[in-house]
Amino acid sequence: MSRLWWLAIGLWLVLALVASVALWNLRGNIVAAQTRDLNLLSLALTDEIDRGLQGTQEGLRAIRLELGEARLAVTGPVTARTLRTHADLMPLVNTLWLVDPNGQVLSASDASEAPALQSFLPALDPLDASAPDAVAISRPYFSAGAREPLVALAMRSAASAESVASGGAAQGWILAAMPAASLLGAFSIAAPSADARMLVFRDDGVRLVGSSALASPQDEAAFARRPGPLKTMERRRFADGSEHLVSLHDLPRFGMRVVVSRDLEAVLGEFRGVVLLTAVGLVLFLLLMVASVQLVLGAERRSAKAQQALQAQLSRASKLESLGALAGGVAHDFNNVLAAIVGFGEMAQDAAPAGSDQARQLDRVLQAALRGKALIERILAFSRGGAQVSIVFELESVVAEVLDLLAVSLRANRVLERQLEAPEARLRGDPTQAFEAVMNLCTNAMQAMPSGGMLSVRLAHQTVLAPRILSHSQLAVGRYAVLTVSDQGVGITPAVMERLFEPFFTTRSADSGTGLGLAVVHGVVTEFGGAIDVHSQPDKGASFALYFPECTDPLAPVAPVALSTPLTPPIPPVQPGGGQTVLVVDDEPALVALTAEMLIGLGYQAVGYTDPLDALQALLDNPQQFAAVITDEVMPGLTGTQLSLKLRQAFGPQGPVFPVLLVSGYGGALLAQRAVEAGVAKVLAKPLRRADLAAALAALLHPPH
Repeated sequence: MSRLWWLAIGLWLVLALVASVALWNLRGNIVAAQTRDLNLLSLALTDEIDRGLQGTQEGLRAIRLELGEARLAVTGPVTARTLRTHADLMPLVNTLWLVDPNGQVLSASDASEAPALQSFLPALDPLDASAPDAVAISRPYFSAGAREPLVALAMRSAASAESVASGGAAQGWILAAMPAASLLGAFSIAAPSADARMLVFRDDGVRLVGSSALASPQDEAAFARRPGPLKTMERRRFADGSEHLVSLHDLPRFGMRVVVSRDLEAVLGEFRGVVLLTAVGLVLFLLLMVASVQLVLGAERRSAKAQQALQAQLSRASKLESLGALAGGVAHDFNNVLAAIVGFGEMAQDAAPAGSDQARQLDRVLQAALRGKALIERILAFSRGGAQVSIVFELESVVAEVLDLLAVSLRANRVLERQLEAPEARLRGDPTQAFEAVMNLCTNAMQAMPSGGMLSVRLAHQTVLAPRILSHSQLAVGRYAVLTVSDQGVGITPAVMERLFEPFFTTRSADSGTGLGLAVVHGVVTEFGGAIDVHSQPDKGASFALYFPECTDPLAPVAPVALSTPLTPPIPPVQPGGGQTVLVVDDEPALVALTAEMLIGLGYQAVGYTDPLDALQALLDNPQQFAAVITDEVMPGLTGTQLSLKLRQAFGPQGPVFPVLLVSGYGGALLAQRAVEAGVAKVLAKPLRRADLAAALAALLHPPH
């Protein structure tokens, strides 16, 4: 710890030294930058005044030209209208007058009183025509009814010395009055701060206009009539002791000087704040060092905790993945057993006398086998090993159907609240699986409230902008439809939370739960590529959030089947076979024998193989012999989809055409897609019933006209 303290003190001393040097440099940079900016501002404002007065000068010259070319008379109503037009076209000018050498108004753009000729500088001499285009500027004056002072420019009304010397009517002056404030230009907008000031003086020291007065009349006089060469930029101490940055620019063409200044104290105002903050920061640095050490230690603890949470999540995911693989393998083997039971049971049932004890007992055997099939389907849903449908559908309609079914069977002490706010949320996958996941989750929540309560179901859109670590999943960036199911039940203990989605794990009795409900939910959500987030405390209820990635593809063109209705309706009688030869491929000899016997009973001939490579060779050697191929998917050496793909590649579009039926009990999540790409005509699920096989072959080999 002592080393840390010495390190902290050393860092503080180094920081204080660096801060002092940096502050001194900062002060110099601020003053230099403000000096440069003030000079540029003064130059820009001077240029703006110059351009504005030049425009007025050109306007006066145009009036004089019209007078000289006799296009404009000295007096008369036409002259007054023309002067009004010129005044409107000159941005700075309010009023124009034509006056004689004695100041008598000959014509004007309005009734305003003209300024006295004696107020102009340089003095207006009617006999001096050495610079006919020169202008003179008056002192500020107030016209009757005016709210602000005005200044005026004067130009000769005759351009030649001969005209002036003749003493004729063309002698005199053209006067243009403008608001004195117009000489400030855009200063009020461009001023960097409230302490900035701008003044405009005549060469004789008369202040024409100013945003505010300087510190004293002596200071103004010093800038108005400053002897010696002009410095465009300087720092000057005023009579009141304040120091200012001052920028000066002359307008010799118009006999004017522009002064722009800023108070140095105001310029350094922000710098003083920086100095104060730096001092406070240095004082608090040692205390912050202690806090920083605590924060570092706390961050390390939080990082370790997050790492533990991530490790626990990965452990859960690995455990569920292993259980899923185990469950899928068991389901596959059990499916083969069930296939033999169902197949041979149906044939034995056909041979049993109607109404006999044997027929009744075989019915019970088939019923038990079908219940086993349903159990296998749930296990496959958890393990993501079944042959899945993949269509685009809207999730809200599935959730609404589940809630409608639950609402019918609600007990009196339970309340169902729904907030479905994602009507256009589309998913790609199997809507039946989504239905089962939502139903299992809601049923589980209902069972968690034995004393009653509220079940809240909410569906909404959510866009995830950064990856997240949820309670049982990792959530990637994307747009999701989030289904949240909350209950007011007994809650979930931490020990149960660890095993929440394990198959066959349940906290209920064997009569009220199988332990597959939440396992199926986890498998379905994972199948959709989503994530699950669970929050709960004992006796305070639980909340499950299912994140389903949204799809932007169009909806499936076919009308959806009601998910709550039986998915395998009775199959009507089909046309029997006509002696066609069907090739059967399965690595289980019993299933090959069973399928062959089924086919013979349906009016077909059968050739069976347990080795897919031998079957492929037989098809390549004599393709005309076979009308169809029935193949298992999971086989050593060559899968069913690979067998179909090799046949299509071998024969091409012009070769023999025989449909391939794929039979699978554990085909993986992408089986349907692989089957389509391999050219499989139809996929059937194990255990294969005779009626399903008959209907499939009839549809493929005896299509209706």
